[in-house]
Amino acid sequence: MVISFFMPLSPQKAIQSFLDFLKYQKRYSRHTIISYETDLVAFFDYMEKQYQESAIENTRPAYIRSWLAEVKEAGMSSKTINRKISSLRSFFKNQLKEGNIEVSPMATITAPRVNKRLPQFVEKKDISTLFDHVEFPDDWTGYTERIIMQILYNTGIRQAELINLKESQVDVSNCSLKVLGKGSKERIIPVSAQLMNMLKGYIQKKQNMIEHADSVYLLVKENGKKLYPKYVYNVVKKYLALVTTIDKKSPHVLRHTF
Repeated sequence: MVISFFMPLSPQKAIQSFLDFLKYQKRYSRHTIISYETDLVAFFDYMEKQYQESAIENTRPAYIRSWLAEVKEAGMSSKTINRKISSLRSFFKNQLKEGNIEVSPMATITAPRVNKRLPQFVEKKDISTLFDHVEFPDDWTGYTERIIMQILYNTGIRQAELINLKESQVDVSNCSLKVLGKGSKERIIPVSAQLMNMLKGYIQKKQNMIEHADSVYLLVKENGKKLYPKYVYNVVKKYLALVTTIDKKSPHVLRHTF
């Protein structure tokens, strides 16, 4: 008679393997991966403390419901709870695919409803006021600030995409931008002839006006260095405050506006 010994799969190894999958195959951002890790570690810590159970394959829907109830009692919003459910669902789907479990304990778990709010955006008349009547400083800073606002509004790209936009990604002949987005996925964004002329003029002026400019990146400060998130955020907030009274005045608002 052959006796086989089955070694339960520890959460630590399974979580790390899953995080590696998100990083190297799905190419998720560091911030997203940390969110997954936080949710998974918190759940399995709870399961071990509450039920003295630490094997992945022994996870029960009742354990998950109990944890979610505790999370809700702690005052977390439905949106946050839904994110935690999504983390667990993705994790167990991966474990199912890897053959570590036979049935996902998430099959009977339902997410709470979330009231969706319409995103804030800037009215077209306010955008017209910004570009037609607001005076940007007549120097390199003002020139850069204006083109930041133009690119964000006319393309809908994210703040990080704007900051990392390189001169080589400006396709003059096809009047488009090649943008590297989330998960290192490329996409082509058509732009107007007017914006393309602004970009061409900006590149030319940068060569003539800025010494030691980091020519790799499209947009630079007056010292030639590439932009950074707080800089872009402050620029957007400053100019939107001149033309609109909406609560949020961020680069992402211009993405919604686009």
